[in-house]
Amino acid sequence: MKKVKLFVNNNEKSLEVAKTIKEKLEKKNFKIVEEDYEIAIAIGGDGSFLRMVKETAFNEECIYVGINAGTLGFAQEINLDEINEFIKSLEQGNYKIEEIGIAEIEIKTPDSISKQLALNEIVIRDIDLNTVNLKLMVEKELLENYVGDGILISTSFGSTAYNLSFGGSIVYNTFHTLQITPIAPLNNKSYRNLLNSVIIPSNKEISATPENRTKDLLITIDGDNNEYKNVEEVSVKIEGRTIKVFRKKEYNFINKINNKFLK
Repeated sequence: MKKVKLFVNNNEKSLEVAKTIKEKLEKKNFKIVEEDYEIAIAIGGDGSFLRMVKETAFNEECIYVGINAGTLGFAQEINLDEINEFIKSLEQGNYKIEEIGIAEIEIKTPDSISKQLALNEIVIRDIDLNTVNLKLMVEKELLENYVGDGILISTSFGSTAYNLSFGGSIVYNTFHTLQITPIAPLNNKSYRNLLNSVIIPSNKEISATPENRTKDLLITIDGDNNEYKNVEEVSVKIEGRTIKVFRKKEYNFINKINNKFLK
């Protein structure tokens, strides 16, 4: 594996790091390419990793790596002081690969069917940010008639992102699950909603059907907002599609949670 493509945040720090990495890789006979790459490296924060995966169309063949030149860097595996060790690991093949499940999304309207992929999450809200009414089904069985600000459906990889802000659970990366997390659900005499997240295993489809006054939706997929009119159904599933992510030999998910969120 010698062909590398770099994805770099457009800020001074990331650009400087990219220059250093390029020089170090080329000294070890790696080729920096734009196409037919075997390794994709994001330099920046978590957003740069997300953009890289989207720009490469969730490539199932290459290995994705993140180098943290940002702040939290939960998705970024390599710290700046580990670059030499990282390149040595690449050269010697001394690393492991994790396969990360990708959410497959289908949005149906009377005029179209939009199919998209998500690494982290999909958020479903009313187009005007009013209360949204959604019939939530799992494998055609009714979970709840949801009323509230919105619903977030995250992958396991995305469980530590936006999902965590709404009190969702942290799920180990290699569990290929979907998690339904309510956003400010109504809970009173008129409406009863689940207040906690529900975790669904792979190959189980989640569907959300707008009800009552809800027809038009604002749907956010990995941070990108899109408006859809007269939505009939939004369905989400994880069914075998994955990407490969570079991990150091000593990588430990529990240790990473402790380091990134508690220390």
